[in-house]
Amino acid sequence: MKLPIVFCIDDDAQVLRAVTRDLKTKFRKEYRILSTDSAKEALESLAELRNKGETVALFLSDQKMPEMNGVDFLERAKEYFPQAKRVLLTAYSDTDAAIKAINDVQLDYYLMKPWDPPEEKLYPVINDLLEQWQSTVIPEFAGIRIVGHQFSSKSHKIKDFLSGNLIAYQWLDIASQEKGQELLDLNSLDQTKLPVVFFEDGTFVCDPEIIDVATKVGLNPTASSQLYDVAIIGAGPSGLAAAVYGASEGLKTLIIEKHAPGGQAGTSSRIENYLGFPTGLSGADLTRRAVTQASRFGTEFLSPQEVAKIEIKDQYKILHFVDGSSVTAKSIVITTGVSYRQLETEGLEKFTGAGVYYGAANTEAHACKQQDVFVVGGGNSAGQAAMYLSQFARNVKILIRREDLKSSMSSYLIDQIAGTPNIEVLGNTEVSGVEGQDKLAKVKVLFHQTGEVKSYDAAALFIFIGTKPFTEWTPENLMKDNKGFLQTGRDLLLNEQFKKSWKFPREPYLLETSIPGIFAAGDARSGAMNRVASAVGEGAMAISFVHKYLGEV
Repeated sequence: MKLPIVFCIDDDAQVLRAVTRDLKTKFRKEYRILSTDSAKEALESLAELRNKGETVALFLSDQKMPEMNGVDFLERAKEYFPQAKRVLLTAYSDTDAAIKAINDVQLDYYLMKPWDPPEEKLYPVINDLLEQWQSTVIPEFAGIRIVGHQFSSKSHKIKDFLSGNLIAYQWLDIASQEKGQELLDLNSLDQTKLPVVFFEDGTFVCDPEIIDVATKVGLNPTASSQLYDVAIIGAGPSGLAAAVYGASEGLKTLIIEKHAPGGQAGTSSRIENYLGFPTGLSGADLTRRAVTQASRFGTEFLSPQEVAKIEIKDQYKILHFVDGSSVTAKSIVITTGVSYRQLETEGLEKFTGAGVYYGAANTEAHACKQQDVFVVGGGNSAGQAAMYLSQFARNVKILIRREDLKSSMSSYLIDQIAGTPNIEVLGNTEVSGVEGQDKLAKVKVLFHQTGEVKSYDAAALFIFIGTKPFTEWTPENLMKDNKGFLQTGRDLLLNEQFKKSWKFPREPYLLETSIPGIFAAGDARSGAMNRVASAVGEGAMAISFVHKYLGEV
């Protein structure tokens, strides 16, 4: 945690050195002592300090300074740090101005020069003021802050990106949180610039693209080498497992993620059926552990980066990225997973990011406090989201086409939902329409058995329906089933086109696709079990086949 600041301003260099020395002697362990001989320079630095999330506990300013007097400086400094204590340093001749300032601008104290000995004339006063400040201050958030409209698609994407990458941030809704407008005013910005992202170094970007934010927070979209033993596309559980085993076994390993690590599992508020964690763990925690482990073994991460196509050249695979760059790998493991299908309800699209969300329950739950929300879907992801949202929302309604959850959700989740009083499951239903102006306001629900349509107030609609594999970008000769999932191993032998394209002197390995040296694992693979544990197992298993393949070429 950053130490709060005691800021000293005096144009007399000798006096400034003396007061700075005395303050550091007494308070340096609990406060940072900053000093300058220019009131103008001090004022210019305050906006930057505020942008960084710094906290000023006390200003100590000389009264007679050429650029502006101390009372004027302290009054203007209050605009930036209104909670800071303000002390005027005066000569005997300036006491009238100091006394007037106490009444006019709520000056906290004035000190006479000289203050020797400091143990009697300086420290007791400053210590008392700092103790008063400590008893009332609310520390500033130290980290990234986002100012924007709650129901802005762009704001949602930035929040979702940062939370997915396990980067802490503070959300400041311009409509309801004064601090957001204060930050804009301090930096002479208006609401047409929203969203604005303020970083820890004091800089900010207006209406940024994701790549701008990613670069600023230290994520790396550029590979350091041109050739890798294995390139893993997708950083969900299977991809992260492949990265851990590949790097730990000496392979030069690259993992590429277009959005955030963890995949759909990374957004789960609680995974309770993963081996070795009897009380469960969050998807974010699992992701953090896996990323740390893979990094420790030497895996190189590219994020955010997206593969546009794969080109085969002899035994090498060239990965071309959407930004025009490329890398070469001896083998590839595709672990791109699946994405939620769009709900085909008329009018829904215009509210995406403005009350309608695909996944993202963890990101938007805090905005749903004491409001009514809907979850569409009957799988484990929907159940986990409903349980998490129930901690914030007044009521959570789960909409499913089936009679109940028994055929699609794990029994432990069904039991938890049944025991949560503010969750209601509406079977044989679907969303038939939505209403609202610039944000979602109502959800219309069709009850199949009666044909009745009911309209409900809704702050948010979270959608977790059907999944489709993210495989559209893969080469045409990479064979898929009729739903677009990648076929591997012996399943390929049932494909009539396989024998025409496979020219290797052996059958494909269990997780190998129709192109030798390209493997698939996790939810994007045809026949996958759609469980975190099985995805992790397949990722690890894929690396054993990578070793076999590399030994052949």
